[in-house]
Amino acid sequence: MRSIVFSSISIFATMALLTGCTSLGELKPSRSVVATGWHATLPHGGRSTDLLAWWASFKDPSLDGLLSLAERENPSVQEAVANIHKARATLDTARAGLFPSLDGSATATREGNKGDDVNRITAGTSKGGALDAAWELDLFGKTKKEAQASALRAEGQIWSWHDARLSVAAEVGDYYVQYRACRQLERLYRDELASQRETIRVTEKSAQSGFTSTADLALARASAATSSSSLTAQRGDCEIIVKSLVQLTGGDELVVRKLLEQGKSRIPQPSALRITSVPADVLRQRPDINALEAEVAASIADVGAAKADLYPSLSLSGSISISQSTVTGRSVPWSFGPALSIPLLDGGTRRAAVRSAVADYDIAVASYKSGVLTAVADVETALIRVNTALQRINDAKTAADNYQNYFSSVDQNWKSGGVSILDREEARRSAQSAAITLIEIRRDAIQYWIALYKALGGGWSASDDASIASVNGIH
Repeated sequence: MRSIVFSSISIFATMALLTGCTSLGELKPSRSVVATGWHATLPHGGRSTDLLAWWASFKDPSLDGLLSLAERENPSVQEAVANIHKARATLDTARAGLFPSLDGSATATREGNKGDDVNRITAGTSKGGALDAAWELDLFGKTKKEAQASALRAEGQIWSWHDARLSVAAEVGDYYVQYRACRQLERLYRDELASQRETIRVTEKSAQSGFTSTADLALARASAATSSSSLTAQRGDCEIIVKSLVQLTGGDELVVRKLLEQGKSRIPQPSALRITSVPADVLRQRPDINALEAEVAASIADVGAAKADLYPSLSLSGSISISQSTVTGRSVPWSFGPALSIPLLDGGTRRAAVRSAVADYDIAVASYKSGVLTAVADVETALIRVNTALQRINDAKTAADNYQNYFSSVDQNWKSGGVSILDREEARRSAQSAAITLIEIRRDAIQYWIALYKALGGGWSASDDASIASVNGIH
């Protein structure tokens, strides 16, 4: 008995020597310095409506329909939902390790031998059943840490789902704005082409009467051909945008085209956006930053699980079986007892696993810091672009109006013979260029608003998400 006790003490002493003296680096704290305020100018001085229900402020049924379609059918959103289900299944698997396991089995056979008299065995029936139970006691919290890491990653996947919804919505809104601007440019080229064809008709009559040179007629035809080419290219660009919207909304082109036909022809414009929060508030709202933060916390739990694996594990196991045979009779064997597993020599595998987990933590911290810096830069950049575009719109409108007035005056003089067709074409091209610039700046301004909306985290509310989550099977 004394030798057995001495042997047990020796084993535990050896275990303590090998595991207790393991030197592991401490985790570095995750710090990320965030400014206390924005440096860029706030649009409208920071006065306007809230982010919540921002898409509704466009008051555009077509846009609402496209956003709802993308929410249901976009593959990226569906993939994010599937990732949540997978992460929750992993969590259930990890939590199952905290509880005992029980397996059962049953058999029934009939056997005999119809050989010679010496070997003949009367046919008999054998029946048996068994129960096997096992439970690994979580002495040092390894399983608990693994479950904690899985829970945090499941939470991170939910944040990733929010991020996917936000990104898809912003992309749909951006393409929708491009589409409306594209159709405006198409109408501009179409109206210009109709006007130039009328010019050709008038010039042809004048040339036949000898009042206009053939050079003027050639210039009019060349200008009309250029406008026709621009119109064809513009129509192609609009069709490409439609294809992009079809891809984002799940692939039903007929539904997308029907929604586009029902919408307003103007470029949609939202209500103004209030930006009074400091960067730290935005970081709390952005789903991608929350997902990165969840991964940092999960990596800390991974380190704890890897360290716990350095220590012994104790499990309880037992089994009981019942067998009955018409030949041999009945038996009920059983067993029960603890089993202690002590890591002694593994070539450094466990300690390498700890170092790997610490490295994963450092990577997660670096990704989190990078995400914070990117988030702040996204907002600052979007603020500058929105402010610049809004300031340019008034000047662009003034230029477009005055160039159009100038062209109208030159056109009247040309009809009365006061100026050449070359002067008229130069005035027309200037007016057309100014009109195109105005449309493009208005388009860009709304695109920058959408980029700012995305950079600020989307403005979704927890109550709204709860209803959407239940529809998608996310609870």
